[in-house]
Amino acid sequence: MFLDYFALFLLFFVAVVLFYGIIAIHDIPYEIAKHRNHPQQDAIHVAGWISLFTLHAIWPFLWIWATLYREDRGWGFSTPDGTGDETMVELKAELESISERLRVLEHSSES
Repeated sequence: MFLDYFALFLLFFVAVVLFYGIIAIHDIPYEIAKHRNHPQQDAIHVAGWISLFTLHAIWPFLWIWATLYREDRGWGFSTPDGTGDETMVELKAELESISERLRVLEHSSES
């Protein structure tokens, strides 16, 4: 008799742990986004809940989306200290000087 109740308790316990475990696993992208101060962390959280109803099809993409952004470097396309802007100005100046030299060379070869 005791084993019947113990088995029933164990069955309910495993079901509850699995239920909450799945929910906790699906909140991992949101926790990553929250930790990184992701600008779209609310959207990631909602998409995580939607992922529960879509049989977890979009969950890997949520993980990627959450890890792409970092507060110290943003999306990774520019540097936070502004050196990317300075480099762009230098490259434009160099391109202009090369274009001018090319015009001079073309003009001298025509003469």
